[in-house]
Amino acid sequence: MFKSISNYFNKKNLKDDKYSYLFDQPHPDEYVCFDCETTGLDPKIDDIISIGAVIIKDNMIVSSKKFVKFVKPKTKLQVEAIKIHHIRECDLDEAEDINDVIEEFVEFIGNRTLVGYFLEFDIAMINKYLKPKIGIKLPNKNHEVSAIYYDYKIEKIPQANIDLRFDTIMDDLQIPVMGKHDAYNDALMTSLIFIKLKNFPKVRIK
Repeated sequence: MFKSISNYFNKKNLKDDKYSYLFDQPHPDEYVCFDCETTGLDPKIDDIISIGAVIIKDNMIVSSKKFVKFVKPKTKLQVEAIKIHHIRECDLDEAEDINDVIEEFVEFIGNRTLVGYFLEFDIAMINKYLKPKIGIKLPNKNHEVSAIYYDYKIEKIPQANIDLRFDTIMDDLQIPVMGKHDAYNDALMTSLIFIKLKNFPKVRIK
């Protein structure tokens, strides 16, 4: 109910009607899992340097469709961030402008439900550029895999102290680790977590 009211007012702020499809009812079994690498961890001052995304359809990752883009940041890369994702400023010499990438990203995700790990941060980073461009934040429904994992574990072991670190979830679900802190690989691994969790008998994706 609240989501419907929010979307009603959100849609009224849309600057371009060509993006009205974002408010359409999403397909019940199609999702986009995405991840961003950034110059730092503050959406207010830091910038996106790469976005990776995959489409999930009928419990399968659509390998023929993926989104991988590198972005030229306006802010300087922080040393601590470089240590994590190993992307240097010289690696972004041929990167694209964020305004072009955001437009392509929105077209890629469409009205699909979004999936991610630490998804609130990634959505905040996208909204930083999207709202000035089209007047609204992403209206898409979204699922945080760590929350789904928590519900799954607490059902099995009530009152347990659940470790929600990415590596712990991967290990517990026996999902192979690919190159971490690469936006596309992180999106791929997160999508595998989501697919495995949503197919457990007692897991209900709300």
